Formats: sequence, structure tokens, C-alpha cells
Amino acid sequence: MTAGTGPSRFYTRRVDTAVTDPVVGLVLEGRYRLEERVARGGMSTVYAATDLRLDRTVAVKVMADHLVHDPTFVDRFIREARAAAMLSHTNVVSVSDQGSDQGLVFLVMELVRGRTLRDLLQARGRLTVAEAFAVLEPVLAGLTAAHRAGIVHRDIKPENVLIGVDGVVKVADFGLARAVVGTGQQTSQTGGVLIGTVAYLSPEQLERGKADARTDVYAAGIVLYEMLTGHPPYGGDTPLAVAYQHVHHDVPAPSAEVPGLPWQVDDLVARTTRRDPAGRPLDAGAFLAELADLRHDLGIEPVPVPTGRSSAGPGTLRPTNRPPRPRHPSDPGTAVLGGGRSGRTTAMPPAGAPVRRPSTDRLHLGPPPHIRRRRARLAMAVVLLLAITIGAVGWWLGSGRWTTVPRLAGQPQEAAVDLLQEAGLDPDPIVEEFSEDVLEGSVISADPGSGEAIRGTDVRLVVSKGPERFRVPVELAGRPVDEVTARIQETLPAVKVTTAEEHDAETPAGRVLRFDPPAGTELRRDELVTVVVSLGPAPVVVADVVGLGPEAATANLERQGFQVARAEDGRSADVAVGEVMAVEPSPAAGPQPHGSTVTIQVSAGPPLVTVPDVNGLSEPEATAALQGAGLRVETSTFVAGNRVYRQSPAAGEVVEQGTTVKILLSFG
Repeated sequence: MTAGTGPSRFYTRRVDTAVTDPVVGLVLEGRYRLEERVARGGMSTVYAATDLRLDRTVAVKVMADHLVHDPTFVDRFIREARAAAMLSHTNVVSVSDQGSDQGLVFLVMELVRGRTLRDLLQARGRLTVAEAFAVLEPVLAGLTAAHRAGIVHRDIKPENVLIGVDGVVKVADFGLARAVVGTGQQTSQTGGVLIGTVAYLSPEQLERGKADARTDVYAAGIVLYEMLTGHPPYGGDTPLAVAYQHVHHDVPAPSAEVPGLPWQVDDLVARTTRRDPAGRPLDAGAFLAELADLRHDLGIEPVPVPTGRSSAGPGTLRPTNRPPRPRHPSDPGTAVLGGGRSGRTTAMPPAGAPVRRPSTDRLHLGPPPHIRRRRARLAMAVVLLLAITIGAVGWWLGSGRWTTVPRLAGQPQEAAVDLLQEAGLDPDPIVEEFSEDVLEGSVISADPGSGEAIRGTDVRLVVSKGPERFRVPVELAGRPVDEVTARIQETLPAVKVTTAEEHDAETPAGRVLRFDPPAGTELRRDELVTVVVSLGPAPVVVADVVGLGPEAATANLERQGFQVARAEDGRSADVAVGEVMAVEPSPAAGPQPHGSTVTIQVSAGPPLVTVPDVNGLSEPEATAALQGAGLRVETSTFVAGNRVYRQSPAAGEVVEQGTTVKILLSFG
């Protein structure tokens, strides 16, 4: 058993060994305790393990030591693990984790209790049409999920079909064939590995190394043939002999081996195994739909998935009643010893048939002519096949396996893929990156980029996603600044953010006024965007409302955005009664904040003054005293004199400034 060909066996039965495995008992990443070795092969070993975190049993596949140091293999091992983990389907063995610890590279996957389809066929010989459909339908369902996810299995065969004890069918080892390609390991030395794989490879894989969903359809068609007949369609002494038949011959009808099979089943096998991929169903989903239509047309009722015990009736072929067919190295489970034949198989006569004894009436000096002609034709065929095989091997070992990587930089992705496939190379994987120089959808680089490569090598394409740009949403304008900056840092972490403040009469203070550059502008990584925050309306100079009535003054100030208060009326010699005589703060104080309070004071008339006593003073003295108090003077003379005899208003009265005081002069 080899880990590279049938890892599905790893999950189904324990392999006893007399040698203690030093890995058993290790706990990987503090979580997976390896309990027992299930299977071991050239490329990996599988252990039953306990997931200590979730308290469940899982299967852990550990990469072989000689591959751990091959970075190409490790990279593809991890990449394919991620691809398989993308699938979540009942009929696909799930992959839950991948990692490396203590020098071990490993995968964690579902542990399936049961057997493989290979085990079932070895025990049963072949299946009935209903049983074959019961197995193939879930296989195609799992492949449909893979094809919809853009994943091609490339290694469909009975070893990779698991049948659980509960009858659930699962497809295992997605992408294993991809992981093997390009590692530099020659699988031809592992005997059954290459032969078992060649038995299910499509012509395009063998000729050009190309694989797509129709490649899996071809392999599934071969598996259907094998389930119906008990063996693959082609056999041969060497892998190249089997490969030659895949490329140059059509798959024979299963009814040629098992008479009585419906012709519609023959037709389905023929359609799914056409040598030209364009003639096959587009993918596993299309194959599954055709299978469902055929089931309906033939009236085949569903039967349980066979798990080992026959339900096919007396007509079912078992190991004791298999057709007397010589086995070839291409048959799964057949070993090749020293590169020669595995031995001849002698066909025994049917039970009860008369045994023909040598005649004593005549002596045969040699085989009859028709036997000699048949042997001659057989010898010619063998010579021709050997010549073709030797030529193919020589071509492959010489220039045939080499191809040239085309120049792909700047090519559109579809054109680059076509060029790679024409050169016999695989575009796997395709990585997308941003580029300021390469158009969106075109190739930035390829690895390997140029030169010679072995056919089937994976070429890593880096495809441009166009320039990397970030846009600030327009709807963030007008929102509170804290909310906006948090939103930008969360959704646009590659953009740098700063803030600025600016007065605006319409946007409330503390809210975002605008962005610089404007919102919606495409920004580069690490480019700076300024969030301009409103400080509210700008300060203004208080209007000069002195001399206006209080209503008009209030209206003017409120239009400027001020709150207006009225102080107790005052008196002014310059402002008329009922008009604003003072404003606080005054216009001279400069700009004032929007919404601040301005106080006005209304004049109640001129200031009040006390009339001085000017009695007995001369006219000039009295006039000077009264005018100094802000009063007017009116003089009159009684007969003749030069002294104030009387004044009105009298001395000590309080009167408004500017009031006229009459003085009467007389002799003193």
C-alpha cells in the first residue's frame, strides 16, 4: 500500500506493525494526540488521533520525512489542503486543519469508518447496475460541489471512494495529483502507484498534462465501467501500454463483458469516456443529471449503497466466479515483480464439461496453420507495441517531456491560460494582486517565468486586479467627527487620516464639513485624507445700533446670530429718549462668537443734574456755574443791578441736563 495512491484506505482500517512508531503518542500543536498508525506509504502516513480540544476522533495525515524539506511539495501540500477545506459537502471527506509542528507537516481530516470501493470490488467482483448507480451518484454529487468551487480532483479511482459503515459515500484526496506533479519524485518505481493511476487517466492528461472538470468525468466513467465489469477497461504489461490504449482506443461497452446490461448503460459509459473532452458532459453535475435521467428511463429503483454484503442475487460475480481473465499490472491491486509479467492465468474448463483427451489415432507434429497464423499476428502486435512503447519512452526521456514556458507578462488571463495549456503546462494557482502598471485582468508575472519546464508543471500566475484604490463614502459628510474617523479607520485601514477645523454657518460645530480630497475620490494606499470639522459660524463684529430704537437694534443683532439682552435704561445727553444709547460688547471690541449675548441700553433722556446756588453771584459767575453744570442760562434785570437776586429752578432742585435756569439780577 502506498500513501500516494489510495490515502482513503488510511481512514478505514488499522495497519498492524511489529515496529513501534515513534510518532504515536505525540501531541501536535497541543491539540492532536496521535493514537495509532492507520496506514503508511511512500509520501505520507495516516494516524487515528484525538482532538483534545473538541474531544473527537480525527484522521491526521503526516507528510513523509523525505518530502518535508522540499519547499515546492510543502507549498502545494498546504495549498491543496486549503482548496479541500473550501468544500463542505456530505460526500466529500472534510479537511478541518493543517499545520506543522515538531518537524512534521500534517493535515487533519474526517475519520471515516468503513472501506474503500476498491475493497468492495475485490470482495464482490462487480456490482449490479442499481448498486453501481447507488455508489456513483454520491461520488458525482461530491465532485459537483468541487467543480462548482473551481477544484479539479484529477485522481478519481476506487481507492479514493470511501464507503462508510452507514452507507455514506465520500470522495477523498482532493488535489493529491496536483501535489505530486513537479516534486521531482519518480512514481514509476512504486509499482502499483503509477499503474493504478494510469488506469483512470484521461487522454488529455496523458498527452498534454491538461486537466479540467471533464477529466474527472472521464475517470468517473472508467470507475462506472469497473463497477459494472469488475475490472478497468484496459490492461497491459507496462504503464505506457495502458496509456497508449487510453489515447488511441475507445472504452469498450460493459455489456461485452457482462451480457444483458442495458444498451443505455453502454451509451452512458461511452459518452463519459470519449477521448475528445468536448464530447463528454461538461462537469460532474452534468454527468449526475444524465445518470438521473437514465435511472428514470430504465425504471431503476434506488437500492442501499453496498457496504460489503451482496444484495445482487445469484447473478452477481464474486471472487469465486469472476471471469477467467488474465490480470495485468494496470489492474488495481496487481503487483509488478522485477518489471516482468505477474504470471499467466490458466482458464479451467466449466464444471461438468467433458475432458478431451489426446487422440491416439494421429500424431500432431506441430500446431495447425490457423494457430500458427494467430501466433504470428500476436507476435507482430507485440513487436509493434514494444516499438511504440520504446519510442514513446525515448521521446519522453529525451525532448518529449520538456516544453517551453511562453512569455506571459502583460497577456490577458484567459490568453495566458490558453498559452500554458497549449505548452502542456498547468496554470495553478492563479493569484490576484493590485498593480499600478498592469491592466486589470492581465498577467503581472509567472513562476517559472520563462525557459524550459517539464510538461505538467504548475505555473504560478500573478494577475492584476488593477490599481489599488480606496474611496471615502460620501454619506459620511455631516456626521459627528468621532464616528467618521472610527468608520474610516475600520473600513479603510490603508488610508491615513488627519483632521482640520473650519467655520461654517450651516454645519453644526463638531460635525464633518467635508473631506480633502473630496469624498468619493479614489485614494492610493497610505494616501492622506483630511477630515474637515465644522467649528460652526465664524465670529462677527457687533453692529453699531446706537441711536436706533430698541426693536430695530434687537432685530439687527439677532440677524448677526447674537442673543440680545436689555439693560436698565440710562441717560444720555447725546441720544434721544427711547433710543439705544450703549451696546456691550461694543463694535470696538472686535469679532464676537456666534450665539453670544449682546446687551443694549436705551436712553431715558438727558442726565439729571442739581441746580447750583448762584444767588449773590455776579452775572458772569452765575452763568459760568450754571453752564458748568450743563444748564442753560436766561438772564433778566430788575431795574438795574449786577448780582443774582433770584433763580428758577431754585438752588438744589434736580433737573435734566440742558434745562434753562432763569436768573434775576438786581443791586447787590
